[in-house]
Amino acid sequence: MVIDIIDLAAEGYQNLSPVQLAMVRAAQTKKNEILAKSGQEKNELYMLLLGQGVARSSMLNQRYLEIDREATAQIEVVREDLNYQLAYEAIGSEGNELGPYRYPENPNYSLAPSQRFLVVRQYYMHVTTNPEARLQAYSMDSLARTYLGEFYQTLYELLASYC
Repeated sequence: MVIDIIDLAAEGYQNLSPVQLAMVRAAQTKKNEILAKSGQEKNELYMLLLGQGVARSSMLNQRYLEIDREATAQIEVVREDLNYQLAYEAIGSEGNELGPYRYPENPNYSLAPSQRFLVVRQYYMHVTTNPEARLQAYSMDSLARTYLGEFYQTLYELLASYC
């Protein structure tokens, strides 16, 4: 996927965390969907006007400009939302009075459940290379049950699939 919703080489975007990169990818997907939808709308309009014999009219170009403006406005909303999310995540990822956020010492409860899943999965994937020991350690982790909620069983099944 080509990322062009923001310039990742710009100073403010160089050291993004994995969670922030996931946010960028999601925003890029939304942008790509908006552009695909506007392209499809332009194609349908062209086919309609072609069928009526007026495809080369100035009306087509005018409507193309309107479609492009609408798409640009929608993309700008996505970009602003992404910048807000990245700024908020940067503030929340620093830590609290107990120190920097790290699972299991100081878990970050402000993360979304899917992001918590990724944090815990990453922790257990780096604890040991032995899949059976990893699964046993995870099954004995009472913090993971409450921290992950409904994602606990999903991660258990994932870790069990490595055995």
